[in-house]
Amino acid sequence: MRVSIGSDHAGFEQKQALVDYLKGKGVEVVDRGPANDDRVDYPDYAAPVARDVADGAADFGVLVCGTGIGMAMAADKVPGVRAANIINPEFAALCREHNDANVITLSGRFVPLEENERILDAFFATPFGEGRHAGRVEKIMALEE
Repeated sequence: MRVSIGSDHAGFEQKQALVDYLKGKGVEVVDRGPANDDRVDYPDYAAPVARDVADGAADFGVLVCGTGIGMAMAADKVPGVRAANIINPEFAALCREHNDANVITLSGRFVPLEENERILDAFFATPFGEGRHAGRVEKIMALEE
């Protein structure tokens, strides 16, 4: 599995830790930055991660900012991306099973690192449920047209 990851300054510390966590699990990680915790604008980092996923250069994207909300809004502007801001493992599993989410956004300020690790574990372990959910995802994707 190949994962593209990025953050802003508020998510930098957790991004760095999550890169190590994912690599420790054998995941190939593409770090899209930033390289330090200097103030940056989150859309500048959401875009390359989302494009990696949309273009097939990565299987999934992970984005971390203060809340995860801005990153989700920015990533969802890239055609082909289904980004979800997630704060617990149950929602992580559901966004994969029901919505075939391919980018997950996390809070670096309000969710502890250990919980974000559990969230990523649930996200990556859960397959898309297909069936009745497939038609709904097709309708979501048709909104891009």
